[in-house]
Amino acid sequence: MNGSRALSLWQIYENELGAFGFARYDGGNMVNPNQLLWEKGDFTAIAAMMRHSGEALVQSLGIQPPLRVLDLGCGDGTTALPLAQRGAEVVGIDIARNLVDAGNQRAAAAGLANLAFQQGDACRLEGVADHSFDLTLSVFGAMFAPKPFDVAKEMVRVTKPGGRIVMGNWIPNDPTSYVSQVLKISSAFTPPPPEGFISPMTWGVDAHVLDRFGQAGVSEEKISLRKDTFHFSSEDQSPSGLIDLFRRYYGPTMNAFEAAEKNGKAGELYDQLVDLAKAQNSSATGISISATFLRVTVHL
Repeated sequence: MNGSRALSLWQIYENELGAFGFARYDGGNMVNPNQLLWEKGDFTAIAAMMRHSGEALVQSLGIQPPLRVLDLGCGDGTTALPLAQRGAEVVGIDIARNLVDAGNQRAAAAGLANLAFQQGDACRLEGVADHSFDLTLSVFGAMFAPKPFDVAKEMVRVTKPGGRIVMGNWIPNDPTSYVSQVLKISSAFTPPPPEGFISPMTWGVDAHVLDRFGQAGVSEEKISLRKDTFHFSSEDQSPSGLIDLFRRYYGPTMNAFEAAEKNGKAGELYDQLVDLAKAQNSSATGISISATFLRVTVHL
């Protein structure tokens, strides 16, 4: 992998720790930098615009109960709730405690006794037994964990033989992959990553996906890769309003603006992100942005 700034997501972690891969100690307690990132904002504000696509993706999976499902990097349940509503027994695991709490609140409000959220790290799924799930799903979640080979091995480990793993990952340097473009713009306003940093965007590259699952013991013929589309939609938001949400609630963008403000370039960053949202938006009255992603299906 080259060290191009197009793939640089070091800005995500810059304010959380001194060097990537090393936890910070706060008051004597070890702090997971990935946890700090996603607890920094409130992704529920962004996820609210992703609900329809989450439901559509779940529908495409052909859920047939009885089925045990792990939703890894689940957020507050954009895909976990539709899975449970179709009768699956669902466990949602996320690194961020605030999102776990929000997910459990949504499950309770929907009366879904077959859905539970808990905190966990995709790199090391402590307390999750081998071969526990018929389906392991991760949509724009596990891709952000810092140890991708460990993530692949853990997903394979906890999925039953004969089961499936399905991932949705943003694609680097794809002009139609909206979030990857947001992060690409942001990277120009932040320090470069340290030596050895592995960009989450590499989960959107076919060769990296095949290599990671290959090292987890999965042969290439059991892995399918294709492009799919997710939609950010809201009748109440404008392109500038969308960027305001990202700036206030999306951890990576929050960090990018903090770095840009130190250099007096926050206005320039904001203008570029708003221009991107306007160019990608297809709605005349609200927000409707199509975002291409890599859909990975692994058959075990």
